[in-house]
Amino acid sequence: MKVSEILREIKVLLRIYASSKSSLFGLTVVIGYIIMAAIGPYFIRLDLIGLDKPYQLPSLKHPFGTDYLGRDIFAQIVHGARDVLLLAFIASLITVAISVSLGTIAGIKGGKVDSCLMFITDMMLTIPGFPLLIVVTSLIKGTSNPLILGLIYAMVSWASPARAIRSQVLSLKRRDFVEASRCMGFSTLYIIYFDILPLIMPYVAVNLLLIMIGAIYSLVGLSLIGAIPWSECNWGIMINVAVNYAGALSVPKALPHLIAPLGMIILLQVALIMLSRSIEMIFNPRLRER
Repeated sequence: MKVSEILREIKVLLRIYASSKSSLFGLTVVIGYIIMAAIGPYFIRLDLIGLDKPYQLPSLKHPFGTDYLGRDIFAQIVHGARDVLLLAFIASLITVAISVSLGTIAGIKGGKVDSCLMFITDMMLTIPGFPLLIVVTSLIKGTSNPLILGLIYAMVSWASPARAIRSQVLSLKRRDFVEASRCMGFSTLYIIYFDILPLIMPYVAVNLLLIMIGAIYSLVGLSLIGAIPWSECNWGIMINVAVNYAGALSVPKALPHLIAPLGMIILLQVALIMLSRSIEMIFNPRLRER
């Protein structure tokens, strides 16, 4: 790609984010979370033994206050962000890879291959995702490895996006340019990579962010019920501790311990949704013109 083309694309991106406050907000917040997770633990000290009085209100010294043991809540949030973001990213990548592969093969091949893959997909769709996730996690006796957790999440969540991608491929494989590629003797693999995938990438990119949202909810849920190993800084564990040990539902002073992780999760979900809209606008010229 020429330098002029790169500069033109950069101008388009800047124009999109300058014209959409929600997209700019989503991008800024997501970048902030990434920076917090990447370098925050190196600058924010984590003391698992309380050094201050418990239930302190938010202040300059403790932005989110302290918990029932006097530990800084903000430090726990910062140190727990890395696990949440890393798992969400790995889980979404694996899920998208499986979904795109199976959905594309089913749509292109058709016939018995399509029927077989869609039968498996429909069977997976009938099984509740989160209960199955709990069962599988319990069978491996709990693990905190992001790669293993990402694989487990992908196993129970690939079906829905795979069926949607199959539908996209079915609508594209009868287009004139695909038929022209077939007439010219190009292989199926060539048609998939150069004719089909570029056109479904906007849908895949948006789904990548939406799957990240589901992965974050699943991680927090597994942590909340104790299905994965205990970690003091895990946001789900923080919610568990705030409710069951700190008495956040009955002790007003303990509310920051509950509100802080909940607020961080909600803010991240909102930012990812807003960012997904901007990504769709980047890939879709019609939305860009509007």
